[in-house]
Amino acid sequence: MAEVKEEPRIEQEITPGPSQGTVEITDATVGEATSAEPKPKLRPLWFQRDYMLLWSGQVVSSLGSGMSGFVLPLLILAITGSPLVAGIAGALFSLPYPIFSLPVGALMDRWDRKKVMIICDTIRAINIATIPIALYFNMLTIPQIYLNSFIEGSCFVFFNIAEVAALPRVVDKSQLPAAAAQNEAAFGLVGLISPSIGGVLFKSVSMLFPFIFDAISYSASIISLSLIKTRFQTERAKRDTNLMTEIKEGLAWLWSRPLIRTMAFLTGGFNFVFSGSGLIIILLAQHKGADAGAIGLIFSIGAIGGIVGAIFAGPIAKRLTFAQAIIGTAWIDMLLFPLILFVPNVFLIGAINALIYAMNPIYNVVQFSYRLALIPDRLQGRVNSAFRLIAWGSQPLGAALAGVLLEVVGIEYSVGVFAAVLVVLGIVAATNSHIRHAKPIEQVQAEG
Repeated sequence: MAEVKEEPRIEQEITPGPSQGTVEITDATVGEATSAEPKPKLRPLWFQRDYMLLWSGQVVSSLGSGMSGFVLPLLILAITGSPLVAGIAGALFSLPYPIFSLPVGALMDRWDRKKVMIICDTIRAINIATIPIALYFNMLTIPQIYLNSFIEGSCFVFFNIAEVAALPRVVDKSQLPAAAAQNEAAFGLVGLISPSIGGVLFKSVSMLFPFIFDAISYSASIISLSLIKTRFQTERAKRDTNLMTEIKEGLAWLWSRPLIRTMAFLTGGFNFVFSGSGLIIILLAQHKGADAGAIGLIFSIGAIGGIVGAIFAGPIAKRLTFAQAIIGTAWIDMLLFPLILFVPNVFLIGAINALIYAMNPIYNVVQFSYRLALIPDRLQGRVNSAFRLIAWGSQPLGAALAGVLLEVVGIEYSVGVFAAVLVVLGIVAATNSHIRHAKPIEQVQAEG
């Protein structure tokens, strides 16, 4: 199962300021603007030039990354036949986030975010292009792949944190839920088609093609970013504080907001469960006699559920309160997940998977847009990096625990353990006073 309870790229995850047809809103003027005069009607996101440049560039880039990310383990297995080597490469991609996220968050509140994103995509394009070049000349080695994975993961940390912090400068705060929903739908579709396209190119055309396409796709992102006119941050006064002081400021801000702090740990709990559930579903399907094609169908059906959920996430977020959306999705996940043990065939497992996937965009749109509306622009990088360190730091633990449990106690007990964690998360969501009494996002935006 995918990384569930957190936003995709461009937050998506993936973060308002001047955009086509809007007025510029800064943290200092939100309250004044809303009280002094009515806000001009905002243009739909599809007609906002800068947002669509950001969105379209990242969709193309994500298609390339999805293709190369899917086939890289296949390439490693073709070269070495070792799942361990493939696992190490994946770990090296994930390792930079817990190492670099906090200092990078502080740096993204100092540096020019757009320049950082362009530089990162340039490095990523060159980095991924070395793989097909080395393949063509029969010079590709596992140490090079390890280095490629670590460089890609490191650039992802810088790019992703800068991207999240920038989105509230590109679209108006009132349109953040719609932007998050549009991102969810687009990246859900990319997640559905990129493995299939990458697999066909890898198997039927050439091992080189998915990596070549990925390198080219980064060029599309670089061009789209270069064409954006909106500044990705407000003007910064020169700081006399050191980097550690700024990191502590971001952590202190997050910790002093009980709702945001609670959502970080709640999101981390869901990611803990769903980082391990994918392996559980694979083994459960194999136990029921499914082959690789049928197992792939389970996850494709799940991705379709995610796309459907993303389409309706925006309207649902407008109709439900924060508490209704967070508690509702938590309880639906809690009730659905253990049912995979009791359905008779893999297609019903896929249907359950799709319903769970459909909840994720609703959760993401609500918590993500709410969080960005609360965080001051000068702290976006630091607070979001601290939030994601908590929310994403649990994933390696969940995946490792799933492997250990499946090896030691089997599928049924493994499902039971993770289902019990979901019960705890559902109870926390339903009983936490900060979630139940969260103010409407419109009121949060008006208060600045």
